[in-house]
Amino acid sequence: MTPADGQTAAQTLREAARLNREDPIRSGSLLTFGSAGQLVMTGDLHGHLRNFEKLQRFCALARSPGRCVVLHELIHSEPDPPGAPDFSVDLLVRAAAWKCEFPDNVFFLQSNHELSQLLAHEITKGGRYVLADFERGVEQRYGGAAAEVLAAVNDYVASLPLAARTATGLFLAHSIPDAWYVDSFDTTVFDRVPTPEDYAPGGAAYDLVWGRFQTAEVVERFALRVGADVLLVGHTPQEMGYERVGRMLVLASDHAHGVFVPIDLGRKYTVDELETSIRKFVSVE
Repeated sequence: MTPADGQTAAQTLREAARLNREDPIRSGSLLTFGSAGQLVMTGDLHGHLRNFEKLQRFCALARSPGRCVVLHELIHSEPDPPGAPDFSVDLLVRAAAWKCEFPDNVFFLQSNHELSQLLAHEITKGGRYVLADFERGVEQRYGGAAAEVLAAVNDYVASLPLAARTATGLFLAHSIPDAWYVDSFDTTVFDRVPTPEDYAPGGAAYDLVWGRFQTAEVVERFALRVGADVLLVGHTPQEMGYERVGRMLVLASDHAHGVFVPIDLGRKYTVDELETSIRKFVSVE
């Protein structure tokens, strides 16, 4: 696929969206992984193509059919130099193509940046308009097909599940609600396809992907609510790749110190054991 091939990009995103919606391990907005094989969990990627390519090499899905990978927050990179367009659509399309090639191995979760793109809720960051930069990048990349690609981006984002769990007690999401909402959070959102009310500010899906500033005590309360031993999330920037908050690991995959976590689906983990499994992208050739 060439970057300028807008029709192919749109078709790829729409096919990935269909596969997301029809995923056999999905029920409502929750993915459930069994107790065999390996699962690779990532943090936010934000258009970081180099780490994505390393992830593909590590996963080697063509020769590792028992390995799965979970990705989230793929779009809205920091333009370099400042003021340049954001071309993180390139990563989104490549990840969607990976899903199309390996539909039983590649999975995605909803995130706050993708959701903001779907809802056209502008994000300001460092004095710039994030959605505007992304859409300018799509226009420069795809020209007259930009509108078709942006519509396909929205179809893809609308198809994303909210969370995943494993048979051995791990819970994976982009984030968890903050202290204000953790006790009132509507966990039934995982049993259904999210509604517009769920996505709106104050809705369950919105509170999930936007939650920040969790403490170990908040993590404990949420883990009990969802029946999890360990939580794995992204969302909060991590300069050195990850942070541990109680029994939650916060991962970042969008810079030179970025990390990912290979998980043996056949065993249970404590957060200590899972922390020792963290891998840095720089370790992948």
